[in-house]
Amino acid sequence: MKYNITNLLYSVSLVLIFFTSFQLSAQEQVVRGQVIDAGTKEPILGATVIEQDAENRTVTGVVTDFDGNFAIRIKSNSNKLVISTIGYTTQTLEIGAIRAFSVELVEKVEGLDEIVITGSKGSDDGLLNIADRNLTTSVVTVKATDIQNTQAASIDEALQGRVPGVDITANSGDPGAGMQIRIRGTSSITGSSDPLIVVDGMPYETSIPEDFNFGTADQQGYAALLNVAPADIESITILKDAAATAMWGSRAAAGVLIINTKRGSVGAPKIGYSFTGTVQKMPNTIPMLNGDQYSQLIPEAYMNRTGTPLNTLTVKEFQYDPQEVYYYKNYGNNTDWVDAITQTGLTGEHNISLQGGGERARYYSSVGYYNSKGVTKGTAYERLNGRLNLDYVVSDRIRFKADISYTHTDTDRNYVNGTSNGADRLRSVAYVKMPNMSIYEYDDFGDITPNYFSPAANIQGQYAGTYNPVAMAEFATNNQIGERIVPHFNLKVDLVPDRLISTFDIQYDFNSTKAKSFLPQNATGRPFTETVVNRASDADVDATSITTKTNFIYTPSLGDKHSFQSILSLQSNDYRYESHQALTSNTASSLLTDPSVPSRTQNSDLQLYTNNSQSRNVAALINAQYGYDDRYLINVGLRADGNSKFGPDNRYALFPSISTRWRISAEKFMENLDWVDDFSMRASLGQSGRAPRYDYRYFNIYSNYASEYLGMNGIYPSNIQLNNLRWETLTGTNLGFNVQLFDKRVMMDIDLYKNRTKDLLFQNIDITSISGYSSLSDQNVGVLDNQGWEIGLYTTPFKNDKWTIDFNFNISRNQNVIREISEFYPNESGNIDRNGEYKRFLQVDNPFGSFYGYKFKGVYSDLESTKALDANGNVIVGPNGQEVYMRFNYPNIDYTFQPGDAIYEDINKDGNIDSRDIVYLGNSNPKFTGGFGPSFSYNKQFKLQLFFTYRLDYDIINGTDMITTNMYGFDNQSTAVLSRWRNPGDVTDIPRAIYRGGYNWLGSSRYVEDASFLRFRSATFSYNFSKNFIKSLKLDDLNLYFTADNIMTFTKYRGQDPEVNMRGGDPFGIAIDYSRTPPTRRFTLGLRTRF
Repeated sequence: MKYNITNLLYSVSLVLIFFTSFQLSAQEQVVRGQVIDAGTKEPILGATVIEQDAENRTVTGVVTDFDGNFAIRIKSNSNKLVISTIGYTTQTLEIGAIRAFSVELVEKVEGLDEIVITGSKGSDDGLLNIADRNLTTSVVTVKATDIQNTQAASIDEALQGRVPGVDITANSGDPGAGMQIRIRGTSSITGSSDPLIVVDGMPYETSIPEDFNFGTADQQGYAALLNVAPADIESITILKDAAATAMWGSRAAAGVLIINTKRGSVGAPKIGYSFTGTVQKMPNTIPMLNGDQYSQLIPEAYMNRTGTPLNTLTVKEFQYDPQEVYYYKNYGNNTDWVDAITQTGLTGEHNISLQGGGERARYYSSVGYYNSKGVTKGTAYERLNGRLNLDYVVSDRIRFKADISYTHTDTDRNYVNGTSNGADRLRSVAYVKMPNMSIYEYDDFGDITPNYFSPAANIQGQYAGTYNPVAMAEFATNNQIGERIVPHFNLKVDLVPDRLISTFDIQYDFNSTKAKSFLPQNATGRPFTETVVNRASDADVDATSITTKTNFIYTPSLGDKHSFQSILSLQSNDYRYESHQALTSNTASSLLTDPSVPSRTQNSDLQLYTNNSQSRNVAALINAQYGYDDRYLINVGLRADGNSKFGPDNRYALFPSISTRWRISAEKFMENLDWVDDFSMRASLGQSGRAPRYDYRYFNIYSNYASEYLGMNGIYPSNIQLNNLRWETLTGTNLGFNVQLFDKRVMMDIDLYKNRTKDLLFQNIDITSISGYSSLSDQNVGVLDNQGWEIGLYTTPFKNDKWTIDFNFNISRNQNVIREISEFYPNESGNIDRNGEYKRFLQVDNPFGSFYGYKFKGVYSDLESTKALDANGNVIVGPNGQEVYMRFNYPNIDYTFQPGDAIYEDINKDGNIDSRDIVYLGNSNPKFTGGFGPSFSYNKQFKLQLFFTYRLDYDIINGTDMITTNMYGFDNQSTAVLSRWRNPGDVTDIPRAIYRGGYNWLGSSRYVEDASFLRFRSATFSYNFSKNFIKSLKLDDLNLYFTADNIMTFTKYRGQDPEVNMRGGDPFGIAIDYSRTPPTRRFTLGLRTRF
C-alpha cells in the first residue's frame, strides 16, 4: 500500500503544480472588470477571461461571477485579455496600464442550433476518430440518455437486452453483485470471457486479481463496473467483431466496452441533480412443506429405509410431547425460513454535478452517493463516488486533459463457508431448514427468549448448511470495502496543424480491496473448542496499474473524394498487486472479530497467506483507414503485443486486421431511391490474442513445506516450467449490413460472424502423479468455434407535431461448438455414480457448457415394473432361470431398484444402469437472446417506455429442485413431494422418501429444464415539466419519472428465476440454480433537474 500512496501523492502533486503554475506570477498585478450584454446591459455569467501572450498562448484565466464581474492576476502589461462565451462575439483587449475594464459582448447572429449541426456523430475510442457512418466494423453505440431512467447500480445492468450480440446476466439479485457479460458467446474455456472495459480512451482494470483467494467471500459475484457511476456516463460503445477488438490487443479477445464520461461544455456553470428512490420486493418463492407436513415426511423416509419406526424417545425433534416443554416449544412450529430471512429492499441514490467552461477551459465534476439494502437480510451495498474532468486549451496547438475519479464501496454479503456447489448460501440453507424448528429459543418453562435458537446439534446436523439462517444473517458478517482512485492525464499537440497530431496519455489505477468475515459462536451454537466458532478472515489486495499510450495521428487533405486517417500507437501497461489473508478461529470473544487477536491457525483449513505479483504488457499498433468518394472504405491494422507471462520464445505476437465498407446507396444505380438514406455492406477479418492467467509460469517456482524437520522448513518445486505456452488466438470474420430508410425512420443493422479460438488455454489441468506434480497451471488444448448472426431494428413508425412512437427490436443467435480437444489431458469431470452429480465432457462437436447424465423416465409403481427388459421388451432371465430386476451400477454398487424408486432409461437394455446409459442432456448456452420495446412520447413532455428481454432455448439444472425433492435426509422439501410415491400402484413422477438410501436423485433429465423466458424488464413513465413552469422556478429542465423493473417473467421453468449463467473460469462449468437471490421486482421514483 505504501507504493500506491506514494504514487498517488506524486500524481496529485503534478496536477496541483500544473494548474497553479498558470497563476503564479512575480508581479502582483490584478485587473478587474465586468462583462455585460451589449444589447440588454445584463451581466453575463460564466464568460471566460484569459490572458494571452504575443504568441497567443494562454497564461492564466478566470470566469465571471453571477454579476458578470471578474478579477484576474496578470503576468505582463504587454499581454492581452480575451473575453469569450458561447453565443457572443469574442473580444480582445490590450492590457497596458488599464486596471479596470467594462466589456460589452455582442450577440452572434447564428444560434446554438447552427453550431450543433456542424458536428458529425463519431466513435471516439481513444484511437482513430471515425464517423459512425464510415465505420467498417461491427460497432454499436448506446447513449446514456436512452437508459437514464432505469434503476441500475452499474451500467452493464442497464444495458441488459439492449444490444444485439451482447448477453448480460445477473450473478445474483443481492446488492453489489456482478453481471456476467458475454459478447458473441463464450470464447475461452478457462480464460476470462469478459470484455475489456475502456474508459475515456484508456483500458480500465475491472476486477481484483483472478487468483486472489477471498476465502469466504464470493469472488465471482464481484461487480466489475460498479466503480463507474452510471450518472457520469455520456455514451457506451460496444466493439464486437475481431477486426475492431484487434486494435485493443490481448485483453480484448472477448470484445470491448468503451465508456465515454461526461465532459465540460462552453457556457455558464450548470448544476445538475438527480435522485432515485427504489423499493424492492422478492418475487414469489418456491412453496415448502410446513412443520406438520415435514413431521410426517421424515418418519416415513426413515421407515422406508430401516423398516422400523423412528424412535421419538431419542429423536425428540419429532416427539411432540407437551411434557417435554423445551422440545415441544422449540420443535413444534410452522416456520417459513425463507420468509424469515426476506425483507423489503430499499435503494436511494443522489448525484450532483457541475458543468461549464469557456472556450479555453471546460470542466465537469460530480459527486454521487448510492445506498441499497437487499431483500435478503444481511445484504447491502453503499457507494460514494466523485469525478473531475478538466479540459484546457493551452494554445491553438496544445490541449490538456486531466481526469480524476474516486470510488468508495462498502458491500455486505451473507457469510458462506467457501463450498463450491452453492448449497451453503443463506437462501439455500433457508429452503431446507427444518420448518418445525423455532427461530427464537424457548426456555425450559416454555417462555420465548430473545436468543436465536441455534442448538449445538440436532437431527438435521451440526455443520455448515444447518445453522439457523436468521442468526447467520444477523450475526455472521461478510464485508468488502473497496477504495479506488484513477487519475488520467492527456496531452495533445498539433505537430503539423490539420495534418499531424500527437497525444500522450498516462493513467494510474490504485485499487485497494479488503474482505473481512466473521462467524461467531452465537450464529452456529457449536462448542467454543471447534474451529467453526469465532472464525475470522481478513483478506486484502492492493492492485496498481500504470498504463501509457502515445499516439501519432496523421490526417492529410487529399481532396474532396479522398479521405485518409492513420495512427501509430505505442502502449504499455504495468500491473502489480500484493495480497494478504489470515484465516483463524477461536478468538477469545465474539466481539473480537479480527484474526490478528489471539486465535488458532493449527488446523489444515486455517491459514496465513500472502502473495505478490507483477505483469507487463507492451504493444505497438499501426492502423489506417482510406475512403474514396464516400462509397468505398478500407481499414487495415497490425498490432504487436508482448506479454511478460510467456516464455521468451512466445512472448510476442502479431494480430492483423482488415475491414471494408461499401456504401451501396451512393452508387449511381441507387440515386433514384430517395427513400434510402444509407445502405452499406461491411466485411472484416481480424485476430486478437489472450494471455494466460498466472504470472512467472515459465520459471520453476518453489514453495516451502508447512512442517519443520530439525527446526527447518523444506522447499519443493510447485510447478512445471512452461516454456512453450502459446497465445490463445481468436480469428474472427464478419459480414454486416447497415440500412437507413425514410429519413432514418427505419434503421437496421445485420451481422453474420464466425469466430474460431485456437490454442485454448486450460488452467489448473490435472496430470498424472508420475510426473511428480498434480496439475499444470496452463496448457494449450484445443479449438472452439462461435458463430451466429445479429439483427438490430430501430424504427419510428409514427411521428407528428405532438406524438412520437418508437419501436426497437434486437435478436441474436449464437452457436458454440468445441472443434478439437487434446486427448493427452483430462476432458471430463463429475462422478455420475453418486446422487446429485452430472457428468461434464469437453467433447468434440458438442457445445462448451454441455452436461450429461441419465434419462429419467418416471417412478416404478410396483414390483412388476422393476423387472429388467431386453431390446425386444422381454423380461431378462438370469443364468439360473430367475427373472432379473433392474439394478444400479452392477457389480460396483449392485443396488436393486424397488417400487417407488426413480426409473432411468436402460439405453443398452442390459438390465443395469451404469455409465453406458449416460446421454447428452443439454447445454447452458442460449440460442437466442435479445430485447424489444416501444416508447410513446407526447408533446415532448410525456413519455412511456416499455422494454422486454428474452433468452431462448437453453438448459439449466434446477439444483434447488434437486435438494428440495430428494427426500434423502432430514432437509425440508418443497410441496411437490406431497405427490410422492407411497404405496404400490401409485402413479407419479415423484419417487418415494427414503432416508440415506436409494438412487432417486442421480444427475438426470429430471432436473434439467428449458429455462427460456420472456421478461417484462421495465416500464417507465416520465414527465418533462413545461418551459414556462421551469422558467418560473429558474431551472433549465425538470424531469420526474416512475419505473417498474422485473415486472413479470413468462417461463416454464419451475425454479425461482430462469436467469442463471455458467460460472466463469471453470472448464467444466455448467449453469446450476442453487437458489441465489433472484432479480428483484423494483419500483423507482426519480427526479432530475438542471439549473
